[in-house]
Amino acid sequence: MGLSSLSSLSFFKSLRANNRQFAVIGLGRFGRAVCMTLHHLGYEVLGVDMDERRVNRILNDELVSHALTLDSTDPTALKEAGLYEFDTVIVSIGNFVQESVITVLNLKEGGVPHVVAKASSDIHGKLLKRVGADHIVYPEHEMGCELARSLTRPGLLERFELDPDNSIVEVVVPAEFDGKTIADLDLRKRYGLNLLAVCKEGTFEINPSPVTRLQKGWLMVVIGSNKCIDRLPV
Repeated sequence: MGLSSLSSLSFFKSLRANNRQFAVIGLGRFGRAVCMTLHHLGYEVLGVDMDERRVNRILNDELVSHALTLDSTDPTALKEAGLYEFDTVIVSIGNFVQESVITVLNLKEGGVPHVVAKASSDIHGKLLKRVGADHIVYPEHEMGCELARSLTRPGLLERFELDPDNSIVEVVVPAEFDGKTIADLDLRKRYGLNLLAVCKEGTFEINPSPVTRLQKGWLMVVIGSNKCIDRLPV
């Protein structure tokens, strides 16, 4: 899975912006995607996995700065490998609950200040929280929700959830808005939404002029409550 879209920001906002080094434990599909994106953004990334084949593969693909084969349930191995010195560690062992929980516990007891962990279920997430995980992500759940939205509301392209009730969304300008100016639409009064930007021919215009006349097929980025967003004719 990729992590470059607007919806992925809910994951990346959990990472500390002033940190230049990250460790990712678990190099399955999700872990590889996290490594790849952080690496491409210019961060130093240490990849860790028990499976030597996964470690060799991610090194050969040049998706990390360094990679190690070790058992993250062994606190001594984590300490000797320097994992406790990292400011942020992402634990993506989502399908192995016991190993995931023990790894998070080890990291927190070892003094890692910020641990992000992937959970495969609500119970898994509660266990991770109980042992000290600072942020829990549910990629399968989030992808399922995104798929359902894309099937039922194809005009809504991306969503960044600010919290459970409010979001920033990217939507295709609907036919009902075609030819109308931003002032004509008065999105704040009619829908309770604020327009942040419009995009035409691949170029975004931030805080567009009220006299800008929208065209069907353009994109617009709005912010507001989920209830208000759901009222948009897209």
